[in-house]
Amino acid sequence: MPGEYRGVAVTEVACELDEGSLAAHFIGLEAYRRTRFIVVRRGQHTAIIAVEKHQTADGEDPLFAPITAVTLLVEADDCAFVVRPNLDTAVPTALGRAALEDAPEKRGVVVQGSYGHISFIVDPAPLRLTVREVVPPYPPKLYDQTRRLLEVAEHLPPITLVAEVVELTDLARSRPSSEYLLPCRGGGVTVGAASTFYLDERPEHRPWTLIGCERSQQIHHWFYGERADQVDICPRVVPAGPTGPTGPNLGAVLTKCCLFEREIVVETGQVVVPWGASLAQISEALTAIVGEWEPSWAPA
Repeated sequence: MPGEYRGVAVTEVACELDEGSLAAHFIGLEAYRRTRFIVVRRGQHTAIIAVEKHQTADGEDPLFAPITAVTLLVEADDCAFVVRPNLDTAVPTALGRAALEDAPEKRGVVVQGSYGHISFIVDPAPLRLTVREVVPPYPPKLYDQTRRLLEVAEHLPPITLVAEVVELTDLARSRPSSEYLLPCRGGGVTVGAASTFYLDERPEHRPWTLIGCERSQQIHHWFYGERADQVDICPRVVPAGPTGPTGPNLGAVLTKCCLFEREIVVETGQVVVPWGASLAQISEALTAIVGEWEPSWAPA
């Protein structure tokens, strides 16, 4: 996709939309200094071309220069024109999603979006990113933060999000007990008829099962002088949920761990942010993910 939609021009032509006809039409015409691509329309048909312009001896770009070469990027039979008034065409994830939803059979998709701006994407193949976490709260916080970031992230390639969640109550039922200790009351979790206690309230010690992560275990040891029987809920280490993706097409994984307080950690197959990560930290993690799994990506 173009690095800037301001480099995309749009024009109507009367000629055929094959490369030879387009070259004959455009070569010699003047184009604005920022124009690198042209969306060419003929009735309901659309093609996408890249153009080269005359270079001056001093290397300066004049305001307008004659087109010297035309490359057909997407021919009309394999190109769609989509109108989405509320879509920001500068955001790769939004552009990729529109292409796959509205014209999945086409190589090239031109999108007219918000503010009337037009851009395009060719051969959309978004990075599949699985966000792994435990719930509640609802919606899954890390997934929701990541989704909101990708709605405005102009610096990242197209990304498709997949939520992989594990229910705290399901984890609890894997270790039957009459008494459970949870990290805090905030999630509002109860497990059937079992008695439920909350570590942040520092209740009187009982022979409970701790449904928590290693940090919760450390706090438990601080409070009571011993480690508790535990079901580990850390999404960094818990198995995939029953509805989560499996197999070699999992893609990149984003998850969280409260043992990390500020740093972003790149591990085999995943990137980990601190529990309670800020939007800035998640943006940093997404940049790390792209560097690890899509290092060659760059807008044209």
